[in-house]
Amino acid sequence: EVVEEILDAGEPYHYGLEVGSKPELFAALAHHRDPESLLVCNGYKDGEFIRTALLGRKLGKKVILVIEKLEELRKAVETARQMQVQPLLGIRVRLAARGVGKWALSGGEGAKFGLSTGELLQAIEYLQKEGFAESLQMLHFHVGSQVPNILALRKAVREATRYYCQLHKMGLKPAYLDVGGGLAIDYDGSRSDSESSMNYTLTEYARDVVRSVAEVCKQEKVPHPTLVSESGRATVAHHSVLLVEVFGTIAKTLREFTPAKEEEPEFVRQLSDLVVNLNRKNRRESLHDGLTVKEEAAARFDLGLLDLATKAKVEDNFWHLISRIAAMYSHGRPAPEEVKVLADQLGRQYLCNFSVFQSLIDHWALKQLFPIVPVQRLNESPTHQGKLVDITCDSDGKIDTFVNGTGTRSTLPLHDPNGHSYLLGFFLLGAYQDVMGDLHNLFGSVNEAHVYLDADEPDGFYIEETIPGFSIGRVLGNVQYEPSQLSRMIKSQIDEAIKADKMKATEGMDLLEAYEKGLSHPTYLSLESH
Repeated sequence: EVVEEILDAGEPYHYGLEVGSKPELFAALAHHRDPESLLVCNGYKDGEFIRTALLGRKLGKKVILVIEKLEELRKAVETARQMQVQPLLGIRVRLAARGVGKWALSGGEGAKFGLSTGELLQAIEYLQKEGFAESLQMLHFHVGSQVPNILALRKAVREATRYYCQLHKMGLKPAYLDVGGGLAIDYDGSRSDSESSMNYTLTEYARDVVRSVAEVCKQEKVPHPTLVSESGRATVAHHSVLLVEVFGTIAKTLREFTPAKEEEPEFVRQLSDLVVNLNRKNRRESLHDGLTVKEEAAARFDLGLLDLATKAKVEDNFWHLISRIAAMYSHGRPAPEEVKVLADQLGRQYLCNFSVFQSLIDHWALKQLFPIVPVQRLNESPTHQGKLVDITCDSDGKIDTFVNGTGTRSTLPLHDPNGHSYLLGFFLLGAYQDVMGDLHNLFGSVNEAHVYLDADEPDGFYIEETIPGFSIGRVLGNVQYEPSQLSRMIKSQIDEAIKADKMKATEGMDLLEAYEKGLSHPTYLSLESH
């Protein structure tokens, strides 16, 4: 759906496609219909990959095989001869210039893909010797995804253009310079060179690329290339929003603070006095005293000298103390680190019906930031600070770093769900999170709704289609638990239970029906009655 929409919108500009694997190539060949647009083939290639790409050439498509290693070049030339087709070739070079940010290692001289300067010369010599010099139509480089600093991009473009000019001076005539990816998205809103932002605009990026190439080509006196970019992130990031339902919260302090009475245990009275007598002058000392009392109470409990009710009151009073100390630092002087650490634990945990590993894998793997905001109760001020936790049985299934417009924060301003439905929106996810997500705890893909803006519609939009997420049976089948076999195994156990008079036959039939029906249900929690 995403590919189709982009191709339709880009048709007047001959918008093309890029692939990096055989499955992607097979899909792209079917969708690619514009003979004037490019189909760029990156990634490592075997014989079948090359033959399939050349079949595209037979169909009149501008399929460009980008060479990542010398063996691919020899195979491409040999296969093109056998198929009697003129290949369109590109070469990816490893630049000395490197990107910056989380994906910086995608570029540079130690990059995974591309030819070194020496290998580039060998490739040119081979093409000239074999009579395929005219097939070299593209020079390609890549400095990484999400490059936040325009200076890194500018440096790489200038270096790559020098390579392009040298090829022309050696008698080759590449028509295209592919500047790869790197165009960033300002996830955190800071407009800076932080890893989740960008210190440039789309206009500045385009202007710098064009100007850098033009200046070098003018200096070298070679023809300007047609510029190609692979800005996938910037193209698709805005198209996808994940809606997640909150179904509960976990809070540190649940009871209102009331000053301790004389007859209450000493530990409770000590902490109560610290809360009552707290002021700006003694807040640091009160913190240390409170920590001491809490630790002493915990030690007494471990020895069996403190009852559970007293321990609970001690903990409640301690967290009330921390809450008030943290509030005293909310304006003016920054809080000491020990206060920040403790105050951080006061934030509520919001239980969310999703899997970080399935729908937000880059946050877990790379600490990639995404804007997250409530999509309900927008006319109410949030009353709590919270972190988000998913429903997987993994302590890493959480989100505890959020954007705030100037950087990051450890909690998110949220409302109290009060037992009602409360939806959060996760924005700028693009097309990659769900594809890269895994089946941790066997949570599968989520339901999808394809929404189109239309000014003629009463609400300004319409839903074209909905696609169900993975069912329990489908996920089990993906990990080699065949649903039909599981049903047979359950039926066998039910039959044995009926024979042993552990249940009635009608109960067994109901149980089997419920089990088989459940296999068609979603993998996530059903919160209809929530």
